[in-house]
Formats: sequence, structure tokens, C-alpha cells
Amino acid sequence: MTVVDDDLWSAIGDPTRRRMLDLLLMDGDGTATSLSQRLPMTRQAIAKHLGVLGRVGLVHASPAGRERRYQVDEAQLARAVAQLSSVGAAWDARLRRIKRIAETIQRGKDQ
Repeated sequence: MTVVDDDLWSAIGDPTRRRMLDLLLMDGDGTATSLSQRLPMTRQAIAKHLGVLGRVGLVHASPAGRERRYQVDEAQLARAVAQLSSVGAAWDARLRRIKRIAETIQRGKDQ
């Protein structure tokens, strides 16, 4: 069973941060200012969200004049996708077991 990184999933769980990741992936990189022009929030709010994404390693920043340019860490994003796939597979297996149990109970009632 894969260990799930709760901090990583907490960061990804926010729809605004997912949208930011989408934009950064589409554009290759971006700044808090460029993202604030495309999202309905202030530059300061964007910067806070980027800080959360940075703390879990989903984005990396490099200085760009007076701003910081952010890029998605594709290895960390791939790690998150692998965790999601693993969790999904585990739940699929659980649901199959529940279905088998329910079918067994139903067959017992039908007899």
C-alpha cells in the first residue's frame, strides 16, 4: 500500500491551487502577477497559494527581476498522480469486496 502524503493532498485539494497548477503547466511557468490576471483573486492571495504549493514541492520559484517565476515540479506532480492511482485501486478493491459480501447476503435471503 502506498503511503499518502496528507500535506501534498491538502495542497492539491484546493480548487484554486489546482487551477493554478493547470495554468502553470499550460504556460510552462508564471508569476503571481501573471496568474492574478487570469484568476479572480489578488496577487497577494495568489502568492499565498503559491507558497503552499511550494512548501509541498509542487512548484519551484526562481527570481525574475522583482518577482518570482514559478514552475511545476513534474516529478512531484507524478508522485501525486501515483498516490491517487494507488488510493483509487485500493478503494476499487474494497468496493468489490463489499459487493461480493452484499451478493452473498442477498443469496442467503433468497434461499
